[in-house]
Amino acid sequence: MEFFCYHRDRVGSSALRRELVEEHWSYMDRYEAELIARGPAFAADGETLAGSVHIVALPDPAAARAFAFDEPNHQAGVYRDVLLRRWHNLLGRTMWEFPGGRSDGRRYLVIGLGPEPADAGGGTPGLPPGVDRDELIAFGPLLSDDATAWLGTAALLRAPDAERARAVLAPHRYAETEVYEWEFGGRR
Repeated sequence: MEFFCYHRDRVGSSALRRELVEEHWSYMDRYEAELIARGPAFAADGETLAGSVHIVALPDPAAARAFAFDEPNHQAGVYRDVLLRRWHNLLGRTMWEFPGGRSDGRRYLVIGLGPEPADAGGGTPGLPPGVDRDELIAFGPLLSDDATAWLGTAALLRAPDAERARAVLAPHRYAETEVYEWEFGGRR
């Protein structure tokens, strides 16, 4: 099973996050084989950390909750909240297999939160028409724990700017869309 985990930073927690960077990386090292994508997201200024993305394959929702809530930054209070959802990897690859490499172009995290499940209609969306698959780093639906309800979509992608990144999700399908600058994560 695949899971999308987005830890949103608490305001003023940057110093604590820097202090715990080695503990965070050591924790993530334990999941190296299971990680599909990872990396920090940034606020509109492009410098202030807004959160951390981890897309990971784990055996079940209980293991995913343990992964998300045992993470050292979460335990220490760096994060304000956690968005944890089942996810389905529509690209069938990891971020390390992204043809655009680690650093060429601007990268974004786009999260589209679906309307109330009864209003979602049309089932789970697939890859967006007209989007260059080679610009997508990770793309998939956010699902309920039992994977029966579509709750939104999460994408990591390369785009020239935030508005073009936002456009990868059809706006009429989402109650809210969040866009953050993002970069490949892991040890430097």
